[in-house]
Amino acid sequence: MKAIRVHEIGGPEVLKYEECPVPTPGTGQALIQIEAVGVNYIDTYHREGLYPAPLPFSPGVEAAGIVEAIGPEVEDVQVGDRVAYCLTLGSYAEKSVVDSSKLISIPARMDHRTAAALMVQGLTAHYLACDSYPLRPGTTALVHAAAGGVGLLLVQIAKRLGARVIGTVSTEAKAELARGAGADEIVLYSETDFETEVQRLTDGQGVEVVYDSVGQTTFEKSLGCLKPRGYLVLFGQSSGPVISFDPQILNQKGSLFLTRPTLADYSLTREELSKRANDLFSWHSDGELDVRIAHTFRLVEAQQAHQELQGRRTTGKVLLIP
Repeated sequence: MKAIRVHEIGGPEVLKYEECPVPTPGTGQALIQIEAVGVNYIDTYHREGLYPAPLPFSPGVEAAGIVEAIGPEVEDVQVGDRVAYCLTLGSYAEKSVVDSSKLISIPARMDHRTAAALMVQGLTAHYLACDSYPLRPGTTALVHAAAGGVGLLLVQIAKRLGARVIGTVSTEAKAELARGAGADEIVLYSETDFETEVQRLTDGQGVEVVYDSVGQTTFEKSLGCLKPRGYLVLFGQSSGPVISFDPQILNQKGSLFLTRPTLADYSLTREELSKRANDLFSWHSDGELDVRIAHTFRLVEAQQAHQELQGRRTTGKVLLIP
């Protein structure tokens, strides 16, 4: 089979398209014929060594496809089942072995590409809005990168929960996408200081929660957007890691809360993972959640996909198609 392999950490150029042996499923595992692969920022962190993985490895932590074979003691799925998964390294390939407990059945009316697009980013948006800081009517939330893959889904879920949403984007084209997802207010951070604008839009009160996937360049001003006892939910670092800071700042700015969550910690059991995924699938089937797949690349074009993602030239979901 063909797969993308990383033999040394570095830039997109280290993603190599190679011939590899087909893996064999072990106890409790299934072999998946992959139909669509999700591209996420965590893939760049693995590639760059920020999140170390044993070399060589195939990047990618999400995909959708068909069960081709199963190992011993597998009861969750059968050969021929259509499934999606996340949180298992190695999806940049034509086939992948996955623990059956991580596999989610795809509804009959949903295609593989949509299912793949809803896993990491959809599940992330779900736990952010429903659990890391549970949104409710009357809450005002600031969503950075509101036209990105997580951003567009998070805006929709936040509106579904009754929150007011202020989104930040870099261009007017991205602003239109975020407005289409339901954002109440848009701040073009390339033209306006977002902290000043958020304070203006909230009459100087600030917001209850900031969902920040950008990290280094937004962190300090994100804290400045919060109400007393507000939450900064830092779930990514597309601009680089946040440098060390004095926790006393949280006190000085109003007894603030800071959390750095991960999807793995918000899907600790199969039941929790299934609940989140089934919510997303149901909302999509009911027309309450739109999935924007804006960019598709062939598996062999993984380098280009990473260049576009890290160059902030993407909106919505990026997929690789084996």
